[in-house]
Amino acid sequence: MDASYVLVGDADNTKTRVTRSFAHDWSNAGTGGGLKVQGRHLVDGHGRVCIPRGINLSGNCKTPPNRVRLSKDEDERNAVTFVGRPFPLSEAHEHLARLRRWGLTFVRFLVTWEALEHAGPGVYDEEYLQYLHDVLSLFPQFQLTAYVSMHQDAVGFDLTALEEAGAAWLGGVRGEGNDLSTRGRWPTGYHKLAAATMATVFYAGDTFAPRATIRDPRTKQNVSIQQFLQSTFLDCWKVLARKVGHLDAVIGLQMINEPHPGYSCHPDMNGFNYNTDLHLAEIPSPLQSFALGAGHPTVVPIWTRTFPMPTKKTTQVLLNPKGRSVWREDGPTGGRCIWEAHGVWGWVSIRLQTTLCLDWYIDFYLPYYMKWAKAVQDISGPTKMVFAEPIPNQWCPPQWTSEYQPPNFVYAPHWYDLRALFDRGYGNLTVNVQGIAKGLSIFRALYWGHAGAQDNYHLQIRNLVEAGYRSLPEKPVVIGECGIPFDMNEREAFKTGDFKWQLQMMDAMCTALERCMVGFNLWNYNQDNEDDIGDDWCGENFSWFSNSRARPILKAASVAQTDATLDQGGRILRAIVRSYPAKIAGIPVAFFYNINDGSFTFSWTNPTSSVSATPAPALAVIEKPPLDIDFKISKPETEFFVPSMLARGRKVLVEGEGFAEKDWEYVEETQTLYVRNPTTAPGHVHKISVRLDPPLEPVIEMTTHWWDFKISYSIGAVLLSVVATYLLT
Repeated sequence: MDASYVLVGDADNTKTRVTRSFAHDWSNAGTGGGLKVQGRHLVDGHGRVCIPRGINLSGNCKTPPNRVRLSKDEDERNAVTFVGRPFPLSEAHEHLARLRRWGLTFVRFLVTWEALEHAGPGVYDEEYLQYLHDVLSLFPQFQLTAYVSMHQDAVGFDLTALEEAGAAWLGGVRGEGNDLSTRGRWPTGYHKLAAATMATVFYAGDTFAPRATIRDPRTKQNVSIQQFLQSTFLDCWKVLARKVGHLDAVIGLQMINEPHPGYSCHPDMNGFNYNTDLHLAEIPSPLQSFALGAGHPTVVPIWTRTFPMPTKKTTQVLLNPKGRSVWREDGPTGGRCIWEAHGVWGWVSIRLQTTLCLDWYIDFYLPYYMKWAKAVQDISGPTKMVFAEPIPNQWCPPQWTSEYQPPNFVYAPHWYDLRALFDRGYGNLTVNVQGIAKGLSIFRALYWGHAGAQDNYHLQIRNLVEAGYRSLPEKPVVIGECGIPFDMNEREAFKTGDFKWQLQMMDAMCTALERCMVGFNLWNYNQDNEDDIGDDWCGENFSWFSNSRARPILKAASVAQTDATLDQGGRILRAIVRSYPAKIAGIPVAFFYNINDGSFTFSWTNPTSSVSATPAPALAVIEKPPLDIDFKISKPETEFFVPSMLARGRKVLVEGEGFAEKDWEYVEETQTLYVRNPTTAPGHVHKISVRLDPPLEPVIEMTTHWWDFKISYSIGAVLLSVVATYLLT
């Protein structure tokens, strides 16, 4: 074993390497020409496997800064603007520098259809488009890259009647969702009338609502509602792609966030699947939703929180007692329920099923995704990546075959601890909700302690990732959303200032993601976050940063990576700002970071000498990636992000068989540990251990079930022994 170190801050090591790339630099210059897709990996221009990480920017992009969207005055609603979301252009340098310092330089940049086209079909907000162009153009100056992700909205209803008729829950838009009575309700909107109907007619209107037509103001022709919505959406995307798709900062595009089939291919009009659709508060069935939306008062069940199952049906309530209809007289249905008009339901007869054998992915979602991908890549260029995800909380379906995978396709599902989000609570006991939904016994789904939480989360994320490797197969996986609620445990941390549970949950999640060796985007960095209103959207409170706690934004302020004042405004940074392998001269095999002392271990393998003519079948296992891939590694140097926040004033120690002091160096100014492969022998496995001296102060007690209950178990064992001895004698 060879061991050596660099003392951070020594005079010989303070010169900035201007011409040298660094670990978290995803600009074209820092990656040798950009990233490309090769097998299950993202690979840079030097043939190195890259595992980028970053954030969603930002939750506040869903609401306009002037907050007039829910105004009763239509003129005020039309005055909406999203310019300045996620932050004013004049403040961009501050936020981008902070993200670079934290090593979170891979951005999922959020936009909404409403923000681009709120004035009407074909009328685009040019000022907002220019703002997007200008803010994204700044990213390369801070070595950030981004993929632009469209988030959806709903149109076509009398918006003032939606809640009264039980067709949607809009409290989150008003800033509600923070108290127990409304907390966690927004996901139930997926299967309420407004969102479910819009999803159905968008993807499958020609099949399930073929008589619904609308006059397209652009062509002055009557077209089907599906054709109108899809063509309008696609045209909007083309405008966006022309404006920002060519930018160096934009690595790719994502058609739509969290797609949902709505009522398409739904097997039962009398209810929803408890294991996949959240049941909380008032949950009308599809048939009840139809009746409510048409103006018929209807009694619906109420679901309340319970344990071990998330909820149970406890009572019922009469909704829409005034009989208000959500269907506009001047809408495409002339004020009539679209589903009643198509014979799906009625007061005399009900048609519960169709003779068609349909699959939502194959017949609706994936064909449109391919159409979208071709359109945006024709404009932005074929090298741009196109990201996509499945229905929320589902694994990658086997139907997602190669014919539905455009060039440079990246699979980007989401993952959250659904139990913690639902309860807004976290402690020593975590639950594998994913396993329970697939039939796992509740007793096998319980995990105790911090180590147990890490194992629980790792199992769930591993299942998600390997399902993608199996179905696609062997395409890159990036977890597009993952995060934790800061208002957990009855908002206790806001009162005490002790965010230990938030820190533990974030570490458990990041550890699980790292063990799966995939890139990810944390949800979310929101400059507008405040303790009392959270992220000001659907009652969410996920941002670990807030401008109100940060340093003043000044044009002359330092934006250097080593400037610790950029950390002001952040919380639980020990769990978020972590060392990680970013650009690997080989194929990653295993990584583990220890938050308590800042150490980590990593192993990676040289690819085999050549690509086999008959490659072995992919195992779809994280720890056993295919090795017969010719990456043509021209830069056999692995770059690790090692944050200055942790290493300042400490020695960085590197140990590994075959590694000499000349094979590595740590540069604080770039927050990068550079490690050169001591050998290029095909199939050789490199292993290193990196630690800090002195080590960091521990912040988490690594509890386990057996350790916490050892006394109880010992007493129980003694008692059993006594009883057994007594019975035997």
